Amino acid sequence: MKLTLDVWRQTSGADTGEFVTYIVDDAAAEMPLPELLDRLNAQLVEEGEDPIAFDTDCREGICGTCGITVDGIPHGPEPHTPMCRQHLRSFSDGAHIRLEPFRSSAFPVVRDLVVDRSAMDRVVASGGFVSVDAGTAPDADTRQIPFDMAERALDFSACIGCGACIAACPNGSSHLFTGSLLTHLATLPQGKPERGRRARGVVESAEEEFGPCSVYGECAEVCPAGIPLSAISAVNREAARAAVRRNRDD
Repeated sequence: MKLTLDVWRQTSGADTGEFVTYIVDDAAAEMPLPELLDRLNAQLVEEGEDPIAFDTDCREGICGTCGITVDGIPHGPEPHTPMCRQHLRSFSDGAHIRLEPFRSSAFPVVRDLVVDRSAMDRVVASGGFVSVDAGTAPDADTRQIPFDMAERALDFSACIGCGACIAACPNGSSHLFTGSLLTHLATLPQGKPERGRRARGVVESAEEEFGPCSVYGECAEVCPAGIPLSAISAVNREAARAAVRRNRDD
């Protein structure tokens, strides 16, 4: 199949950048988008041009590293699917496809399709963890967790931290990402001792790095992990709980 690609090219964060049009005439329907970019880069190298910079790692739909915007949709047209699992069968032969980086003020462009998502790392560092004693792991039966509790925690811990929710939000809000982080750690007993401190740190950091949530809902529609929109309610709920219990033992 033959495809026309408008690809965002930007040499650095200081450059203005622009779309450049390329044609790939030997694409196949079973190709995922990263493989299409590999094919295009091989073509560019043969022609003596600079290859397109893009992030990629596992290519198994697990890590979210590859995230870009495809025809205005974070990751691509297939719902709840990361970019590396978006196949060309979603496009018709002769299609015109626009590829650009995640668009958010919190994600400055580094080069071409690569953005800096360190803002999400700073949110995690502010409280997205549990503090446990190092050493021998306790017996698995020492602390029993009810099935429903474990399932709820697993549902929200499925977030892969790709940033698609932030790129899709008109406000650049991180509430889906932040809410899933707070929910799964607050659900499990291992996360309860630091629950209040975590909420204060994570919410404060998120407010500094990202925009406010207006419940548009675009975030949940593009999330490759299928995190439900209900996750966003955890941000205000955990923040309110932490404020009420500020002078108590968290």
